[in-house]
Amino acid sequence: MSALRPAPKSDIDESDLDVDQPHHHAAGPTAVAVSMKRAMEQMGPVRTAQTLLKLNQADGFDCQGCAWPDPSPGERHHAEFCENGAKAVTEEATKRRVDRAFFAEHSLADLAGRTEYWLGQQGRITEPMIVREGGTHYEPISWDEANALMAERLTGLSSPDRAVFYTSGKVSNEAAYAYQVFVRALGTNNLPDCSNMCHESSGSALVDTIGIGKGSVSLEDIHLAKLIVVVGQNPGTNHPRMLSALEEAKGRGAKIISVNPLEEAGMVRFKNPQKVKGWLANGTGLSDLHLPIRINGDLALFQAIGALLVQWDALDREFLERYTTGFEEYVDHVQELDWAKVEASTGLSRAQITEAAEMFRDSEATTTCWAMGITQHHNSVATIKEIVNVALLQGNIGRPGAGLCPVRGHSNVQGDRTMGVWERLPDHFLDAIQGEFGFDPPREHGHDTVQAIREMRDGTVDFFLSMGGNFVSAAPDTEVTAAAMRKVRTVVNVATKLNHSHVTFGRETLLLPPLGRSEKDLTGGIEQRVTVEDSMSAVHASKGPLKPASPHLRSEVHVVCGLAEAVQAAAPESPAGLAMARVPWTAWRSDYTEIRRSIARVVPGCAAYDEKVDVPGGFVLPHPPRDTRTFETESGKAVLSCTPVEVLEVPQGRLLLQTLRSHDQFNTTIYGLDDRYRGISNGRRVVFVHPDDIRDLELADGDMVDLVGEWTDPDGDGSAEERIARDFRVVSYDQPRGCAAAYYPETNPLVPLDSTAIGSNTPVSKAVILRLERPGYVLGSRTIEGSGDQGTGTMRTDDPGQLA
Repeated sequence: MSALRPAPKSDIDESDLDVDQPHHHAAGPTAVAVSMKRAMEQMGPVRTAQTLLKLNQADGFDCQGCAWPDPSPGERHHAEFCENGAKAVTEEATKRRVDRAFFAEHSLADLAGRTEYWLGQQGRITEPMIVREGGTHYEPISWDEANALMAERLTGLSSPDRAVFYTSGKVSNEAAYAYQVFVRALGTNNLPDCSNMCHESSGSALVDTIGIGKGSVSLEDIHLAKLIVVVGQNPGTNHPRMLSALEEAKGRGAKIISVNPLEEAGMVRFKNPQKVKGWLANGTGLSDLHLPIRINGDLALFQAIGALLVQWDALDREFLERYTTGFEEYVDHVQELDWAKVEASTGLSRAQITEAAEMFRDSEATTTCWAMGITQHHNSVATIKEIVNVALLQGNIGRPGAGLCPVRGHSNVQGDRTMGVWERLPDHFLDAIQGEFGFDPPREHGHDTVQAIREMRDGTVDFFLSMGGNFVSAAPDTEVTAAAMRKVRTVVNVATKLNHSHVTFGRETLLLPPLGRSEKDLTGGIEQRVTVEDSMSAVHASKGPLKPASPHLRSEVHVVCGLAEAVQAAAPESPAGLAMARVPWTAWRSDYTEIRRSIARVVPGCAAYDEKVDVPGGFVLPHPPRDTRTFETESGKAVLSCTPVEVLEVPQGRLLLQTLRSHDQFNTTIYGLDDRYRGISNGRRVVFVHPDDIRDLELADGDMVDLVGEWTDPDGDGSAEERIARDFRVVSYDQPRGCAAAYYPETNPLVPLDSTAIGSNTPVSKAVILRLERPGYVLGSRTIEGSGDQGTGTMRTDDPGQLA
């Protein structure tokens, strides 16, 4: 192992776990201290300065973390990053290395038995590696041999649809564009991506209602809003720089409503480390009203607010008449609203809902923001349509300070979709690809993430390539997903660092290390730059300052272009080979400007793309509803929707579980073992439960339990399925009765593969029926051990007791 790194803790001892009182503020001096401590430990002082001072700067590189937008270039601080952004950079720019000596020392069985945290802390992968059929260790392989092997496997498929190409949201626009062109030249639309597991519901609902699957606000709109509603979102951990925008809005007189089962520290008070009062005073109080909503009650809440606005005639009737359809039907629908169902669904009183509705009524410009607390429900698409309904009632689209704001969780997940990484690309985009390159791309829709897992499970996928990400741990139904992955002949992971997807595979796997976003890209002998898109449709350049972690790393663009050239060489007369020959892969790899020129000709809204990203801060993609109140729906108008209010019933003695992040993680990347805002230190296997529920379940705060998920397939025979995750500590925590919360990926095994949102197929990770059992519970006819056999050794996430 490299001498540059201190050995991280090899396993997590949950007996060290400590529970304290939750915090009531976010950031402040502690956030600065934690950021600097992590950075100095892994990067040292010089590298820390090189990276953090270029992070989110107009002449620097985009944060690898969330997709919150940057201020205009002249308005950015020298330290334009948050605590978790600093952690994300540290994870990538670390001096720790995973080289061939490391892989020789650690067998697959050894690595599979390590925690997700331990794997991530080992450092950067330095060269291409392979596990050949029957092998016990990763061993080095050259890029040329790796490309030739992948090309042989791909050209030998009985059908290109037996290949799946997954994409993480961190991939650059240039790489994403080249990637989707490669996949379609190969002959398939199997392009699942991480959107399928997070914000697919937002895109589905927004396309249906306003004609475009993106939010309608800018950062300036947040600053100008009179009312900001933050629903199903925890900015203090997941998008910390959003707190600065909320503070700015508060300073201009805005009101803020937070809607969340847990009252999160960041929405209570923000101690801005960029300001003196963030260090010496109490900071800024943010939420004027917190609604502790019952899990899955958001649809009922927004329908009730809409009903009250109609009752009070607090409507923008000119907007409704000119720009919307369905208003009369909506009025008839909400006049029949059953308030008993609303109160049962939301867990809120009519007085609380009325207070929130009055804040909507009195606001001249309202922005509603949401994240995965909204998108990962069975009825999430319908819930977002209710949020849209309320915005349309008051004309809060295309107005300064007002609009819809789905806050994406990954740095370029929205950009990847814009560039065509989508299994259901519309015909006009496919027509543009055909016009640009001269081959006919496939028209049949491909597999999304859930369907890809089903196909792997059923043995109809022979080749799986993941461009970044941690597919096995991020996906639902971990045991099913891992077993499905083991059926795939060839698995390829393009990844900077180790995770559990790299030790869960079938006959052979390749591990290909790309350049990180913080690193200088000299592909083609020139200094390259890439571009990304944030949550608010702003596109800008990103250029890393650091020397690459290894001379063997290749840029993501180079990885894609090299594989395409290998496929063309392996079968030049095949349909895929002939299609590949029509794409200028060598020119693209030599100068990414050529990719951006092609993007300008193919991707809607990207005319003069390369020239526009030359401007510091980049440019904003067109958004017809925001820009001109134009709605590209079937009717040409925005659509109000009608959905019945339903109460999600939970059997006696059960709880409703939401999965969530700790403050020391980003998606499945575990930075550390603390969640200080919620009072958790030195561990992760906790389940937050209301103290009265703990009592009624005849448990005590601090007890150890197994989590048993219960699910009945609505299309099945009515029999119940159970899934289990072992060894969690019960933690008393204020939230609505009957609700519970626990961290993912530890709880992902409890999310059934077939439990998905209507209209988006997004896994239902925020509403799992849960039973707490004393340790040792027998599931069905067999006991699922805490460190369940995953086929390549004992696979664990973040503690000695693995998810079953």
